[in-house]
Amino acid sequence: MTRTPPRPTEAELEILRVLWERGPSTVRHVHEALAAARETGYTTTLKLMQIMADKGLVTRDESSRTHIYTPRASQESTQRQLVSDLVARAFGGSATELVLRALSSHTASDDELAEIRKLIDEEREGRR
Repeated sequence: MTRTPPRPTEAELEILRVLWERGPSTVRHVHEALAAARETGYTTTLKLMQIMADKGLVTRDESSRTHIYTPRASQESTQRQLVSDLVARAFGGSATELVLRALSSHTASDDELAEIRKLIDEEREGRR
């Protein structure tokens, strides 16, 4: 039986975003990326990444003096898990409600609307 990875916290998601963007990285590289956006301590980043390794959100390569961290799940699969949790918890399982709320609270660009239409068309084609 495959175990579902734990849901990352907001701080853990920030670290995962850096790892997804940059690829496997040291704590120092992740810390530098985070510190460019907001003030944060190196030891805070280190502790969070150690916790993430313990939780199974990242893997840690300890074969050299400088440990390299890699996300265990892809950005897409993590986003799917988070959206699935959100739909179940906040919208009673209704994807329609999620989309309606998202579109009513955020002005979608023409490109975004075209992408949404494309996904709807693909979904319809897949059901035929």
